[in-house]
Amino acid sequence: MSWLNSAPLALLERYLDVTTMRQTLITTNIANVDTPGYHTRDVDFRGELQRAMNGENTSATSPFVLSVRGLIARPDGNNVSVDRESLLLAEVQLQFKAATALMRSQFAELGTAIREGQ
Repeated sequence: MSWLNSAPLALLERYLDVTTMRQTLITTNIANVDTPGYHTRDVDFRGELQRAMNGENTSATSPFVLSVRGLIARPDGNNVSVDRESLLLAEVQLQFKAATALMRSQFAELGTAIREGQ
């Protein structure tokens, strides 16, 4: 199987894109913890990955951003929970590290095949 222009590599690329977008949203949420009326936003992570696995063209569209429901709002209308966002940030960082490690190993295998083929 060719890893260049392959479906697994495209899926991994989309996974990294969505993970990066989610990290950006989480850090934006944390930055707006004191902004009156600000509502927590997130990416439909599973939905975006499902779209990519179904073969939908996700490169032309940005991930679907949504307001998070069910969080307790303070009197100023802000519903950001620093504890929740910190936990999600740690999770997304682990997801990103795992995906980059997988990508790095695939390219290392490709490099080995090239060197051994000479």
